[in-house]
Amino acid sequence: MFARRSHRRAAGIALGFLADLLLGDPRRGHPVAGFGTGAARLETHTYADSRGAGALHTGLLLGGLAGLGWVAGRGDRIWVTAAATYVALGGTSLNRVGHQMSRLLTTDDVAGARRLLPSLCGRDPAALDASGLTRATVESLAENTSDAQVAPLFWAAIGGVPGVLVYRGANTLDAMIGHRSPRYHHFGWAAARFDDLLNYVPARLTGVLAVLCAPVVGGSPVAALRAWRRDAARHPSPNAGVAEASFAGALGVRLGGPTQYAHQLEIRPTLGDGRIPEVADVARAVRLSRAVQAAAAAVAVLLAVSVASRSGRRSSPRW
Repeated sequence: MFARRSHRRAAGIALGFLADLLLGDPRRGHPVAGFGTGAARLETHTYADSRGAGALHTGLLLGGLAGLGWVAGRGDRIWVTAAATYVALGGTSLNRVGHQMSRLLTTDDVAGARRLLPSLCGRDPAALDASGLTRATVESLAENTSDAQVAPLFWAAIGGVPGVLVYRGANTLDAMIGHRSPRYHHFGWAAARFDDLLNYVPARLTGVLAVLCAPVVGGSPVAALRAWRRDAARHPSPNAGVAEASFAGALGVRLGGPTQYAHQLEIRPTLGDGRIPEVADVARAVRLSRAVQAAAAAVAVLLAVSVASRSGRRSSPRW
């Protein structure tokens, strides 16, 4: 029975990954957007400029997702696991936006690239020229490969439907309220810290896979590993630094520097010791992201089989 269950979860994850690969995000009625709308409405009742209020807000939303996932995911039914995994993934849409940015920058359409940038990150596009847009795109592709693909696959394998739904909810909340704006400096603290916790292992898995996949883009695994070990800890995020540094080393470029967000300017540390990213590196970053995503799917399928099998052995009666 436990072997069948482990295979059901693994099959569901594989189908969810294939669905994202073929379809990308739904254009209308995306459940993640619905969650965001509900979170914004709840915020009108729970908001206060305190960590406690933010923890309550985060706990109510993620607790609701955990309960929904537990009810829907009992038995690791293949199609339920596939649907939850598909909803949580965003790798194909990420790569599509990366390709669009590559085309726009290649044709010197800076205005178009500025309009598209908010689809990737929260930086102020008006403050960026073509070089800044290129760096922002490469950095965002690296970070979002971890957040939008590797982490959901990891939590689907480890926690099944509840795990992947809670992860996607936490990551969405972090994007909504986890930044250090005057309004959310205290209220968003719990969402930001919980998202950091959930992304700790997946970010390092992303680093490992970026090192292994570096040859796909003509890069060096040694350079990727060196950039990760030397530079990642200097990044203000404990997780984004791993993904960005390993991508920088794999691509042979140098990331980091002044980064203008809507609410503040951050001076980011240098990641990697290569050249400044060029427009052609955007397409290379997309290829690296795709390779890491595919490798992460394979790891998740194997991990799902291993986790469920071990759980079955522990719960089996001993005669």
